[in-house]
Amino acid sequence: MSKEIFKKITLAKEYIENQLKNIKRPEIGIVLGTGLGEIGEKINKKAEILYKNIPNFPVSTVDTHKGKMIFGDISEKSVIIMQGRVHLYEGYSPQDVCFGVRLAGLLGIKTIILTNAAGAINPQFKEGNIMVISDHINFQGKNPLVGPNIDELGERFPDMSCVYDKDLIELALAAGIDLGFRLEKGVYVAVLGPSLETPAETRALKRLGGDAVGMSTVMEAIAARHMGLKVLGLSCLTNKNLPDCMKETSFEYIVEQANKTSRRLIKLLVEIVKRI
Repeated sequence: MSKEIFKKITLAKEYIENQLKNIKRPEIGIVLGTGLGEIGEKINKKAEILYKNIPNFPVSTVDTHKGKMIFGDISEKSVIIMQGRVHLYEGYSPQDVCFGVRLAGLLGIKTIILTNAAGAINPQFKEGNIMVISDHINFQGKNPLVGPNIDELGERFPDMSCVYDKDLIELALAAGIDLGFRLEKGVYVAVLGPSLETPAETRALKRLGGDAVGMSTVMEAIAARHMGLKVLGLSCLTNKNLPDCMKETSFEYIVEQANKTSRRLIKLLVEIVKRI
């Protein structure tokens, strides 16, 4: 199984390298979450490839995830932007969810920035702000490292004491201050979805130490650390989950709020990449 997974990723890598022979080797990868695809149109673009054209690459069934890899430069740094991702709730496996991050790692990146839209469960956090992820809690019931280890990617038991790189966290917070943005810092809880959380679930997640909740990112973060990549996580807080006065929300509202927040996220990402 592990040999088959690695072979699939390698075939995708070879396809991309054949398509982009004159493109500089990427240094940084950025995964864009729900409603956050706009930055893909703001970089110095060199090339783009649709996921559906890449061998073995899973394609999202969610309309807001455009499904393409964009290669280019931000502040003279060579980057890969993954405009959209797949999720466990779509019926995909953890291996599918991590395919893009692992592919980017084989293409040469050393740093990955994972973004998402999330609901704030810390009552002090404000809807519309961006949270820098300090740690995560995996409530998805899955792990991409289950099964035979893929030795070509990393060791059997990777350390997870510091999934999100401390230097990158401080760099992001400093960039936010210089841009005049209020950034939160907290723990991201990943749940399976696609149903949104009940008041009782929200209350439980808060008591367990969560500050924001979403349905992505953690599988990718685990796979990235397995490969030895440096990880930074950023959550756009699209709604506020207060269990004692829970408001109805919808996927459409979450996307709308993410679109609004994405303007600040773009500025923040550009500044972060500049400083890496």
